[in-house]
Amino acid sequence: MGGETIIPPTFTSEEEYSVDQDFSLPSLSSLNPTLLRDYLRMKAEDGKNESDRLFLEEFDKMGPQSSSPDFEAYHKRRQKVYKEVLQSYDQLRVRSMSLNEAKYKVLSYFPGIWIENVGGKKFSDYDVPKTTSLLLIGPKGCGKSSLVNKISRVFEDDNFAPERAQISYNPSVGDGTYYLQGYMIPRGSASFCLYDSRGLADGTSENINVIQNWMNNGVRHGEPVIRKSDDSSLRRRMKFKPRELGWKFCRPQMVNFVIFVVDAVSVLKSIEGHGVEDLLCLQMINEVFKHPCLSFKDDKPVVVITHGDLLSIADRVRARVYLGELLGIPPAKQIFDIPENHDPVTELTIVDMLRYSLEHADRNLPYKNWVMENV
Repeated sequence: MGGETIIPPTFTSEEEYSVDQDFSLPSLSSLNPTLLRDYLRMKAEDGKNESDRLFLEEFDKMGPQSSSPDFEAYHKRRQKVYKEVLQSYDQLRVRSMSLNEAKYKVLSYFPGIWIENVGGKKFSDYDVPKTTSLLLIGPKGCGKSSLVNKISRVFEDDNFAPERAQISYNPSVGDGTYYLQGYMIPRGSASFCLYDSRGLADGTSENINVIQNWMNNGVRHGEPVIRKSDDSSLRRRMKFKPRELGWKFCRPQMVNFVIFVVDAVSVLKSIEGHGVEDLLCLQMINEVFKHPCLSFKDDKPVVVITHGDLLSIADRVRARVYLGELLGIPPAKQIFDIPENHDPVTELTIVDMLRYSLEHADRNLPYKNWVMENV
């Protein structure tokens, strides 16, 4: 909080989150040379290991040489970002001691509570929804439905309650979620709702068409997500299921903010050039993310990386920094690492991500029509 000094805790050997222990190097043959050089420079300048300093001098000879101020400024900036992202894990450890306080902030949320009264406007001048709607989008198998379950679990008092969203055991079979599904958080509340969606298609234009429809016309619980590229039999099954027609009677809810979910493992594979498929997926993510229809004024979607439990801390940092540079957002503040773990640090990351999303949703609420007429 304001003026408070964060003192890194002393971890046990099993919990250690230091640069030396967890920021281990992948094989030289698979690592992007620029990333490796940045990492070694960071460690060498910190004085952690003299051998790293010597290896950096040798490694620098392997890459392109430049003495321009822009070149040095770029590497210093990237080094600073690496440090900031890495330190965020330690800061989460410290702040997790106040997890209940952070959860209370979100549990006490109601739409419009974080409206900023600027420009002479007040709460009554805004078109405040009864429920804030957060839309989850991302590629197939990135973990959107699992994220819904993790978020719900953080705010559930019943530890024995079943998972709410259907998850795909084998993402390679089918597309997982075929219908827009709304989940009030927490159950029984009307403050905010998460909308789980079908995984993005391979083609950017088809994704944009679907997303633009949601952003312009709203989302409805249970609405089938049908694409032009779907085969005729799938389209018929989705369109004419008698039990699935109730969505037509649901009132559309305008999307107030977007949560973009990305698989960290897929990002890492694309960094290391392991497959064309992952590279094309990342290209599609970049194009969809940067489309104006997903942004609210200057505010771009928040990003969640998943499946970090399958990676080292070093690789999770790499994924966040790489995505930050690719998408043009600060990786330590707008990209949240939410692995398949059940611990206070993961719960706090979920709470932080929700607070970020809800605050930005409130800050971008539209004015009422009568206010606009008088502008």
